[in-house]
Amino acid sequence: MTDVSPDELAERLYDDEREDVLVLDVRHEAEYEEWHVPYSVNVDVYDELVDDREAAEEQLAGLPDDREIVTVCAAGVVSRTATELLQEMGYDAATLTDGMNGWSRVHRHAPVTTELEGTLVQVARPGKGCLSHVLLSDGEAAVFDPSHYLEEYEAILAERGADLVGVFDTHAHADHVSGGRTLADRHDVPYFLHPRDALEIDATPIEDGETLEVGSVALEAIHTPGHSEGSVSFDVGGEALLTGDTLFHDSVGRVELGVEAGLEDADVEGNAATLYESLQRLLDRPDGTVVLPAHDPGSPDPPVAATLGEVEARNEDLDRDREAFVERLASDVPDHPPNFERVKRTNVGREDVPEEELSDLELGPNRCAAE
Repeated sequence: MTDVSPDELAERLYDDEREDVLVLDVRHEAEYEEWHVPYSVNVDVYDELVDDREAAEEQLAGLPDDREIVTVCAAGVVSRTATELLQEMGYDAATLTDGMNGWSRVHRHAPVTTELEGTLVQVARPGKGCLSHVLLSDGEAAVFDPSHYLEEYEAILAERGADLVGVFDTHAHADHVSGGRTLADRHDVPYFLHPRDALEIDATPIEDGETLEVGSVALEAIHTPGHSEGSVSFDVGGEALLTGDTLFHDSVGRVELGVEAGLEDADVEGNAATLYESLQRLLDRPDGTVVLPAHDPGSPDPPVAATLGEVEARNEDLDRDREAFVERLASDVPDHPPNFERVKRTNVGREDVPEEELSDLELGPNRCAAE
């Protein structure tokens, strides 16, 4: 049986080879619509593959035969049955190893164009819509918002010959488990998280206006609460803004997750008003500043970047006055990220999830933006 690894599939899809492959998702349509590999097509044949192979063959007949077909399901089990059937039908077919579970683990990185005295590398996790960043300057490095899959960050540090001097989370995330504290412990460096989010976790506090240096680059912490009480954005050398989940390119952070997870005493309307004020602090920066959020709702391939001027021109949330902004964010609440209560409680130190459960805990789409 032929398998295709998630990393190999990502390279083919994002590096101009996708014309040679057809990604076939065999899950139920609702599951596909919620979360899927980019450029894939859906044939809802899951039940037939389990119960009636002849009916499945009828539904799969007519697929193009000029490309390799890579089958996808949740964990790579039923899709393997699809691959076997397609091969019997004469197709060139393979199975995505571990299905969507495997796709969730893919990481890709690329440098961000800036005028910094150093390099800013963006690490994207397409299957989760997560974006993290590595700042490198004069042999030193800092990592921002890392996932708990640390191999990608270790590889960047080794490739650049840089010593890690600090790890930062812009806030206690609700969609994925942070690898920040583990990475910091591994390198015996500080793990920085604002005290309002570091409820029961061992973290070095980062406060509004605090300035730190990584090599020749200065980092300014800007407390930007609203999405989370401890949300912090970082001005990186006057060239870039790491905005966490406060400001996205086309939206802003949602304001009810901490309240509904039982971690905040604030109300949703109050958080929305607070977020409005936080955004004004970011919008005062020069238009040419590169905005780098911690998430992108699609399946991002790095670098995902836009100038502050570009974001202001296309982000409708930034055109609203305070009253309209608060009303929209408090009343138009999208579906929650999967398991967000447990994920957020883990990231603030109130729950300890076994290593073997982490991957399953954070599976599913990213929903941290106020859509």
